[in-house]
Amino acid sequence: MPARHQVTTDVHLILLRNNEALFGRRQNTGYEDGAYHLPSGHLEAGESVVTALIREAKEEIGVTIQPEAVEFAHIMHNSSGGGRAAFFFIVREWDGEPVNREPEKCSELAWFPLDALPDHMIAYCRAALEDIAAGRSFSVFGW
Repeated sequence: MPARHQVTTDVHLILLRNNEALFGRRQNTGYEDGAYHLPSGHLEAGESVVTALIREAKEEIGVTIQPEAVEFAHIMHNSSGGGRAAFFFIVREWDGEPVNREPEKCSELAWFPLDALPDHMIAYCRAALEDIAAGRSFSVFGW
């Protein structure tokens, strides 16, 4: 009998201000350093995807998000790292001003219009944002 496949789950925050989303530029991570990416992170044991998103937002950019402000946008089955389920959520309301709380892993935060994404960004993140713009809530990437 084949082994049961296990999937890592991660969450991605599309923090929207007008029509701009907040991105961080990765550094010292060993994966796509120099590329822009949405604030994101892995689920911890016992967390829901919404709880993980709220925790990651506080840890990475210092904002407080209420659960009712979290809007589901997209889920992607990504081949990265042997397989991931990547949840993308839109948040339009939060408390606090975003600040870089992980300068060892993020060289800067920057706002980009959704119709003018940065040239150097992680490919699966770009694909998910393009799918969201096209009204698609599910995708498979890299398989």
